[in-house]
Formats: sequence, structure tokens, C-alpha cells
Amino acid sequence: MLTHIDKPTRIAGCEIKNRVVRTAHATGLGPMNDDLIQYHLLRAQGGVGLSILEILAVHPTSPASLNAFDPNLPKRYERLVEAVRPTGMRLFQQIWHGGQNSLPIDGSPPWGPSDIPGSTQGVPTVPMTQGMIDTIVGAYADAAAKCVAWGIDGVEIHCAHGYLPAQFLSPATNKRRDAYGGDFAGRARFMLEIMRAVRAAVPAGYPVGVRVAPDFTAGGIGSDEARDAALLLEGEGLIDFVDISAGNYQSFPKMIGGMHEPVGYELPSSAPVARAVKSVTIVTGRFRTLEEADQVVRAGEADLVGLTRAHIADPDLVNKTLLGKVEQIRPCIACNQGCVGNLLGPTHRVACVVNPGAGHEMRMGDHRAMPAENPKSVLVVGGGVAGMEAARTAALNGHAVTLVEARAQLGGAASLAKRAPTRHQIGDFVQWLESEIYRLGVTVRLSTAIDEEEIADLKPDAVIIATGATPRLDGVQASNPGEPIQGVTLSHVLSANDLFESPKRGWGKTAVVIDDTGHYEAIAAAEHLIGQGLSVTYITRHTSFGPGVETALMSEPALQRLGAGAFQLHLRSRAIAIDAEGVVFGPTYLPVRSNRVQRAPADIVVLVTANRPNRDLYDALEGRVPQVFIAGDANAPRYLETAVREGHRAGASII
Repeated sequence: MLTHIDKPTRIAGCEIKNRVVRTAHATGLGPMNDDLIQYHLLRAQGGVGLSILEILAVHPTSPASLNAFDPNLPKRYERLVEAVRPTGMRLFQQIWHGGQNSLPIDGSPPWGPSDIPGSTQGVPTVPMTQGMIDTIVGAYADAAAKCVAWGIDGVEIHCAHGYLPAQFLSPATNKRRDAYGGDFAGRARFMLEIMRAVRAAVPAGYPVGVRVAPDFTAGGIGSDEARDAALLLEGEGLIDFVDISAGNYQSFPKMIGGMHEPVGYELPSSAPVARAVKSVTIVTGRFRTLEEADQVVRAGEADLVGLTRAHIADPDLVNKTLLGKVEQIRPCIACNQGCVGNLLGPTHRVACVVNPGAGHEMRMGDHRAMPAENPKSVLVVGGGVAGMEAARTAALNGHAVTLVEARAQLGGAASLAKRAPTRHQIGDFVQWLESEIYRLGVTVRLSTAIDEEEIADLKPDAVIIATGATPRLDGVQASNPGEPIQGVTLSHVLSANDLFESPKRGWGKTAVVIDDTGHYEAIAAAEHLIGQGLSVTYITRHTSFGPGVETALMSEPALQRLGAGAFQLHLRSRAIAIDAEGVVFGPTYLPVRSNRVQRAPADIVVLVTANRPNRDLYDALEGRVPQVFIAGDANAPRYLETAVREGHRAGASII
């Protein structure tokens, strides 16, 4: 039972209908266009009390997706406010300058307190003169005044995560010897001048807050400094709320903790700040349910709680909870692959592994489901995540759906992935899909193999093939496809599937993991083996460790865990041959007979290469049924996000 999180509260003159916050996060959806408005509207309709909009850049020396100096923004914000207002959700705006972690529009060097380069740009900053400081302070005030004029309910000044105010505050990046450097009072002066200017630029009673964060870096900002900064601003009456986060770009995985972090992982560093101030407080840290957030408020550790990724996964989280439909909430699994990985990766657009509609609300998602005018009989072959999502979506659209699965249980490859260390929450999504297809009336037949003749005899109106993929153990590596690994047929050479399917223990003392894909599968195998007490040699053709999950902030935490055991990493390397004693390997770019060839002992070898799609059934059905679709690894082996998206599209495409 909820005691606090669903109750209203106030920040200065603004009443908020509950204690649920969506903290500011980048979306990549554009400068307040229809996509971004619809994204926020869906969460507003789902019951969120307060959304803090993603960064609004104050000056051309640090541009963003939303820029206060963009003359087109006023009318666009007017559309957002008009759309959201009837829902009762309040809108605050985060105001920002990136300093050393951004580049000016004109391509000149970034501005900052000292000439130390930022980790994202690697360019030494121009130490700001008094004139530059005055310009930026004025720009913050101007941006705040514009937010008032645009109808935004409050503003939050971003003084965390290694952005410009935090760069001034941190001894690690502020080496100044003038009035803006030195002791805490000097380093805090820039932030203090910003907040004074902002407060003077907005009406009395208008909510103004600050985001602060300990950054977990040597010589940086600790919890004590974050607390003192908040107390300093509070002492002058400059703030109404404090939003407490964690990390910076030198400790990026702590800023957005993955599924390896526990729920509330930021509380040990944020709760001391929250307890020290009298202002309204907001905390975050991988909270997924209103029950978890309620405990935080009840314990006095904060007044409001951020559930940001949880609302990317399910916009209706609040409403479903209050209606007693908790089991229908699509769970965030904190994989960071869609919400962070896509933003930092090739698409530069927010998405969600478990919710294919996130970031694409104008085109797809459960909110677009419509009862079919002419319901069809639909057969889904394959009970992995692609097949279950296809069946769920088709049923949501009113079709009569039957799902057949050759195995005795649903889940497919995801049921193996959840067995890996720190990956168990993948199982939450598998369980949710299974629960939903039964709730929606899908007929499920387990331990049922089916061929094209049997399907043709059933005469379904539509068939969706989601039969997954088979591990490829032919020894072909993408770096040297004409030189397959010798010895791959030996009995101690396994796929990752073999490793996690087998209850066997006592693999020996040494292992080699050969990673040809660069994703999490090989990392999971290595961590599993180290957990069994083996020493692991990791061989990969890639130039970095786990490049496929680096933008999801998974590589560095995995390396930290692996480094606690016996672990050796060899980049730009390929396996040449496997024998009973071990693996011969060398650089990808040198001949086999190079003097750089090495040997690693191996009682077990795990070979992770691109799998083969099981698409024969799809090929055989073309032209034999009215509609046939293929989804997930059966189409081409890729990853969870793609499997879910293709399953959703297939289920929604039946006409």
C-alpha cells in the first residue's frame, strides 16, 4: 500500500499532484517538435506528477537540442504546454551550459574555468575571463525569464555531472587563482552568481532549483561539497528544491547505473545531502516501482523520487499502479541499451529495449493499438521475446492468436541470458511478456514443433516466424573469414548457449573466451567462468572491450568486475587454432606464422560468433499463406532491442 508517493506536494507556488518525477534526460528527438511533445504527453497522460525537461542551452558556446537562443522555441513550447496542461503534470525546465564537455557553434574551443580538457571533447578549454563569466551568468538569467514567459512551471539549474558550474566547483577542474578559484567559497562563486541572477529574473514564488551531484572522482566533488553547495544556495533563499544525482563523465556508469547496480544505488551519497537541507528534495537511482519510491519518501530520504527510465519502459506506470494493475507494468531492466546506448550510438535517439514505442510515439507503441475491423487468425512460431511480443501486439489489436514453441518453456535466448551474472532482470521482461500473452487470450502450445505442411493445413490468415537462431561453431571470424579457427570441433569448445544451458560444474582451471561479436554475450561467459573459479583469457578482434555495449555504459563496470578475478584481455586479436591444451592466437593484422603468436591454456573454450538464423520455415511459407512475417534472430541474429521491435512491428502489421 502506498502512503506517500501518490500524495500531492508543493514546490514554492507550484502544486504537484504526486511525488513522481521524470528527471531531465536527453532524447535526441529534436527541438520541441511533434515527436518530443508526444513523448512527454504520453507520460503526462500516464500519471506523472512532474517532468523536468531536458537541457536548455543558455549560450551558443554550448549548444544542445533545445537552445534558449533559438527564435523558434517560444511557439513550440506553447504547443507543449497546451498539450500537457490538461493532464495536470507540471513541467520544469533544466537550464544548462556544458563548459569543457561541449563545443561552441562556431567550432572554437570550449569555455571553462581552467585550461583542462574535458573527457568528451579532449580539447583544452579557454579559461573564462570576467567578461565571459558575466555573459554566461546573464544568459542563465535570460533563459530562466524565457521559461516563465513560455508557461513552464519552474526551472532547475544544472550544477552537476561535470557541466560548467560543476567545473567551477570541482578542485579537479578549477585551477584558478582569482576570486572564482581556490577555496570552496571561491569555487562556488560562479554558481552563486548564476543562482542570484536567475532568482532575480523570475517572479516571486516561482520554483527555482538546483541539481547537484557527488562525482566519485579523485579530487572532485564529494557528497560533502554537494551538500555545502546546496546549503549555501538555500542560506541565501535562492532555491526551492534540490535535485541530487551522481557521477560525471569520468564516472559515467555511475550517472546512469545499469542492471548491475541495486535499486536506490545513489541513496548512500544523495540521502545525506537531502537530509541536510530544508528545501524540497528529489533523488533518483534506478527506481522501477512506486512501491520502491514510496519507501524512500516514507523513510525521509527525499520528498520526490525520479522514475525516469521506468517511464521510458512504461509511460502508464503510475496509472497502472493506482488502478491495481501492477502486474501489467512493463518492467525497466536497466540494460541502458536503448535509452543511453542509442543516444550515444548511431541513431542519437532515445529508445527502449522493452518498449519499442519509446521515442517513436508518433508511429508505434501500445497506445496506437486499434481493435481490428476484421480480426484474423494469427499463428506465431517461436516463443522467444520476438515471438511473444508479436503475439502480444497482435492480440492487443484484436486478432485471434496461437503461439507454438518447440521447447517446454517460453523465453528463447533471453531465458539463457538471464542466467548470466548481474543479468537476472532480463527475466523480469520475459515473465512480463508471458503473463501478458496469457492475459490477452493467446493460445500457447509448448513442446510443439511444426512444419510448413502443418501450417498450411491450419490455414491461418497470417503467420509470424520467430524461430530464433543457432550458434555458429564453424570457427569463422569476421576479421579473417578465409582463415577459420582450427580445432573448433573438439569437445571442450562450446557456444555461450552450451555454457549457460549446461548444469555442469568443474570446467577446469583455465578458459579462453573468443569474442567475435563485441556485445554482452562473451562478457557474460567470461564473468560466469570467473565466478566458477577459472582464470579467463579473453580474445577479441575488436579495438576495445565490448564495443557493442560501451555506449550502454556496460563495458567499464564489467571490466571492473572481471579485473577482480584472473582475467587477461587481448584486443585486435584472433584465435588461430585450438588443441587439447589451449588456444593459439595472434594479432588480426599479422600472418599466422608471425613471431607475435601466443598460446593461452584452456580447459574450456567458449566461442562467441554471429549465429545462423533459423529462417527455413519462413522461406518455405512464402506464397503459401496470405500474410507471412519474420522477426528477431530468425530474420538475422542481433540483440534484444531489435527482436522486440521486429516482433512488435510484425504483430501490428497484420491486416
